[in-house]
Amino acid sequence: MIRDSIIEQVYLAKGPTDLRKSIDGLYVIVQEGFHLNPFSSCLFVFCNRKRDKLKILHWEYNGFWLYYKRLEKGAFAWPKADDSSPSLKITRRQLNWLLDGKSIHTFTQFVETIELSTYKILI
Repeated sequence: MIRDSIIEQVYLAKGPTDLRKSIDGLYVIVQEGFHLNPFSSCLFVFCNRKRDKLKILHWEYNGFWLYYKRLEKGAFAWPKADDSSPSLKITRRQLNWLLDGKSIHTFTQFVETIELSTYKILI
């Protein structure tokens, strides 16, 4: 479990990341791609091309944590890659929104249509 009290910052890797990478590969992306210290008490969040899986790299005291989440339906509202910076600094609150299926830029939830009998219900 991620302990809130020790998290300094949260960084998202813009665009897709090859999630076949494990701790060592993601560590290299943080250090060489983001030019950040992977041993800091920050969360580094990565998402795959289909935007249905993500990994969070986190250093805690004496070792790395690697958290993994896979969506059964839908996709994360992930920022696109651009030339300005390979990472995006967000708040813990924005990370929670993202993990809940909401956008980090606007507080709107993705609308999913479910068909029940002959009626359509928006949730």
